Amino acid sequence: MANIVPDSFKTDLLGGVFDFDSSGGSTFKLALYSNITGFSTSTTAYTTTNEVSSSGTNYTAGGNALTNNGVAIASNIAYVDFADLTFSSVTLTAVGALIYKSGGSNNAVLVLDFGGSKTATNGDFVIQFPTASSSAAIIRLGNA
Repeated sequence: MANIVPDSFKTDLLGGVFDFDSSGGSTFKLALYSNITGFSTSTTAYTTTNEVSSSGTNYTAGGNALTNNGVAIASNIAYVDFADLTFSSVTLTAVGALIYKSGGSNNAVLVLDFGGSKTATNGDFVIQFPTASSSAAIIRLGNA
């Protein structure tokens, strides 16, 4: 499986549901999952199904808020970047994550596939986002 951009994200983006401005924009969260086979291009929203369970203090259902670094453009490609996210003092195993707009319908943005199980044991679980650039950022929109 690879990362998935849900069809609902595409239509909601064009419909004005999301605001990726770093100041005053939508609030985005990242939830971790032990199994992502239930996600597809038909995914529309955050779900607790297969969400990880954790011992420790810093992972709760729904995940954690992302710091949105805003929208930029280079080489005719617009892109969005988030700051790396750390779940501290957790014991968990995850194979993927869901980025979603928090509140209202909890609209899905992107399903991330970690390419296998990733584990933290009484330590930090870090989501490291790609470089903020037109060729690597986690969300990019450019010419077809």
